[in-house]
Amino acid sequence: MLIALWQARPGLAGYDVTDAVTFCFITQAFIGPMQLFGGGLGLPERIRSGDIALDLVRPASLQLWTLAEDLGRAAYLFLVRGIPPMLVGAVVFGITVPAGPGQWLAFLAGFAVAVVVSFGWRYLVALSVCWLLDDRGVAVVSMLLTTFFSGMMVPLHLFPGLLGDLATALPWAAMVQLPTDLYLGKAPVLETLAFQSLWAAILLGLGALATMAIRRKVVIQGG
Repeated sequence: MLIALWQARPGLAGYDVTDAVTFCFITQAFIGPMQLFGGGLGLPERIRSGDIALDLVRPASLQLWTLAEDLGRAAYLFLVRGIPPMLVGAVVFGITVPAGPGQWLAFLAGFAVAVVVSFGWRYLVALSVCWLLDDRGVAVVSMLLTTFFSGMMVPLHLFPGLLGDLATALPWAAMVQLPTDLYLGKAPVLETLAFQSLWAAILLGLGALATMAIRRKVVIQGG
């Protein structure tokens, strides 16, 4: 479908056909590491079982400990779930490859920050179980927002007018659209990394506040 669209509208959104195909395979490679459909954290289950009470009294930051686990998971899934689809796309369709070491480094930096942004958002969703008792509704809303506003379905540059401006200003753009543009060489490096880092800092800060809040008042469901 992407090939047909870009053949009918060459240069759409600043991409050529090969860029569009590359975008598709890059976003597929991000599904596992970024957990774009949600989940990836064991906190909701630990909250429901009551084990979170033990986590909160350990001499370690719950947020940083969970982040460390998530970074390890993301690195593993990038290797076993992310790279193979890209290799298949390169063999079957042909994809764009970064022009040099600088572009590779920019992409890897953007990818790393994107994982932190994704964690920051999913951590907040996970902690919501402490107040809502059931995370299924929040998880569904989170999945819809992430799928639509991250660029996973189509590049956000295709969104018209104010919707496009809004989509590119939200944190989900930092998860998929921006690191993919860094890979393709379609985004200014410093400005893009700064935008991603800003959202990472905001979400981690909100996560730290939420962690402090559950230390003061939390319903333990399992014990």
